[in-house]
Amino acid sequence: MSLGRTKNIDNEKWVEAFANIEQEVTAEEIDKLEAATVESIKSTVSGKHAAFGWSGGKDSLVIAKLCELADVGESLFAHSELEYPAFLKWCLKNKPKGCEVVNVGLDLEWLSKHKEMLFPQDAKTAYRWYQLIQQTAIRRYFRSNKLDYIIVGHRTADGNYVGKGGNISTNGAGVVRYSPIADWTHEQLLAYIHYRNIPMPPIYGWKNGYKCGTHSWPGRTHTQSTEQGFSEVYEIDKSIVKQAAEVLPEARHFLEGR
Repeated sequence: MSLGRTKNIDNEKWVEAFANIEQEVTAEEIDKLEAATVESIKSTVSGKHAAFGWSGGKDSLVIAKLCELADVGESLFAHSELEYPAFLKWCLKNKPKGCEVVNVGLDLEWLSKHKEMLFPQDAKTAYRWYQLIQQTAIRRYFRSNKLDYIIVGHRTADGNYVGKGGNISTNGAGVVRYSPIADWTHEQLLAYIHYRNIPMPPIYGWKNGYKCGTHSWPGRTHTQSTEQGFSEVYEIDKSIVKQAAEVLPEARHFLEGR
């Protein structure tokens, strides 16, 4: 079953594709793809100062393995104070060697002043979470370490911008992003994780794990309302909602209604 080249894929289809990935992509195909991509990384960053961004998500898991093979040993992991505890614990335990942890500091008090960020109902607001956490951390890390490239797991199949006519782009802050797996399909990505036995974080076993991707809990997408958002988070970790209820009336009202 082909997942196509879109990011709007039902979670069940992701799970089914992963379970049957050997029928779609062979180990030999992955060996060739790995060799070509590692060589591309080496030739691109040769003589340059490069590091990679790691989020604990499926794309960054692949990037970490490829960069290890290409002898790129520096990386960063960005998070806020609004992470799922189980996911953050997994990331801190499984982060790559040489990975710098950057806490951008967003917390419940901040969220109480930015209610529009609670369970985004549009793509623009959802992307704002990425800007506030990952982009902020990458910008600081890029400048402080005087990097030439930050290697990321952006892919066109996910709808990511990877640069005009290539896989290198520079944003307004002067951060140069290099996306070596820009043309990888969803199936190739899943196959690489499968054949290389790369551990996956717990988030992919939760409701809509593949569809939502890695995210801070209030940045959870594909909810129809704030109440549904809290309901889904409650099923994952009740303590998150109980703690949020001490600051957010919305969380308190949800608990009172149960």
